[in-house]
Amino acid sequence: MRSILAFIISAVILGGCGRDSGRLNDPNHILTIDELTADTVDRWSHPLAELPEPTVKMKINNIGPLAKVFNDSNYIHWEEAEKTGITPLNDTRSHWQSGRDMVKVVSCADFYVEPLTHSRPFMVPEGAAMLHEIGRRFRDSLEARGGGDYRIKVTSVLRTPLSVKRLRRSNRNAVDSSVHQLGTTVDISYSRFAPDSDRIPRSMEDLKNLLGEVLWAMRSEGKCLVKYERKQPCFHVTVCEGAYPDADI
Repeated sequence: MRSILAFIISAVILGGCGRDSGRLNDPNHILTIDELTADTVDRWSHPLAELPEPTVKMKINNIGPLAKVFNDSNYIHWEEAEKTGITPLNDTRSHWQSGRDMVKVVSCADFYVEPLTHSRPFMVPEGAAMLHEIGRRFRDSLEARGGGDYRIKVTSVLRTPLSVKRLRRSNRNAVDSSVHQLGTTVDISYSRFAPDSDRIPRSMEDLKNLLGEVLWAMRSEGKCLVKYERKQPCFHVTVCEGAYPDADI
């Protein structure tokens, strides 16, 4: 609690999503002390445990092999992230003194955040704006293809040098220069999605490819860089400089 109060005095954290969707979905909403300290337990925190079956096929536009389409190297991600991100942190609590505003990323209508073990749920405002857009476009595209009640799953957000070192023991993608340290990057699973109901069940493969379509479009628009990771099945996504000029305050 002491570290949270000290942070509030020295900096401002922008809200992501939470209990009050009309207020907390506003990217310019500033979190209160109650919102910062309260547990996020609401309808967005409890998706179904498993994907419903039997599934209904939907139209998918072929963009090519995802591993080849999304092959932006870690070095390219890092170069882009340095333009927008924070200075790498020294420990798991120093995001309170990151040098600029950070957005707390919590489960909401746009996405579901899995319990994080090697990262913290914070991003720079531009990165959070990108994540919300990915989630909204995924759900909009799903509805346009006939419906379904699914959200994307966030599996990793802000890391510290120490957490990167620990993660390397189990994940070879977590190289020393992990761009996750800059607060600009998020991992989105392509092997797990969050079903909120059994309305129009969809297959994992169709959901994965639909997410690929969304990321391909946003990458083409210059909003993000994307790396398809195999060891940890996810899309590694970094926001591009200038993509969200109104995200900060």
